[in-house]
Amino acid sequence: MVHNGSMDVPEISAEWYDDVVDAAARSPEPVQWFVGHATEGVILLLGVLLLMAALSRRGGGPHDRALALIAPVPALLAYVGSEWFKTVVDEDRPCRTIGRAIIAGVCPPPGDWSFPSNHATVAGALAVTTLLLSRRLGLIALPLAALGAFSRVFVGVHYPHDVVAGVLFGALVAVVATPLLARATAEVLRRRADRADSPVPKLASRSRP
Repeated sequence: MVHNGSMDVPEISAEWYDDVVDAAARSPEPVQWFVGHATEGVILLLGVLLLMAALSRRGGGPHDRALALIAPVPALLAYVGSEWFKTVVDEDRPCRTIGRAIIAGVCPPPGDWSFPSNHATVAGALAVTTLLLSRRLGLIALPLAALGAFSRVFVGVHYPHDVVAGVLFGALVAVVATPLLARATAEVLRRRADRADSPVPKLASRSRP
């Protein structure tokens, strides 16, 4: 184990971090540029795919419309959960403790903890939610999420176990929260539809004297 903050980092994760950062430093500049931009761009692409998946559900029944409405919520819940874990674990960034040159250029400031990776958490949640809404788009989203998670190690700001934990946590939140939220929202939509379809009682007209 490698002691880091209040958490002992698995030695194999620290070794893999060294290997990936070394490979990143030796990689051609176009590769460094691509992965460096992918670390943020992938989240935007996953957001677009989720939006497309949600829009594809809007024309269906109450359950489909509910899925479209709650689509962004699992990723938001996963992000909040990952932020909470960061405050509990307090694992310092590898770019600060190991002191290696990184593609990101600047290491996040002290107090911006490393475990789990927020980017990987959100990527996992967005990809799995997209898969639950649309298998076709989800099969595109999953490898994009893997690329986004790997990029966080490549640019030097996370250990491998940070991104693995983040992806798994985000995926778990999406798998659990999506059907629960969709079921509750669909029930609300059904009740509103029933009230709208119910006949309005006519007021008895007053007879004039």
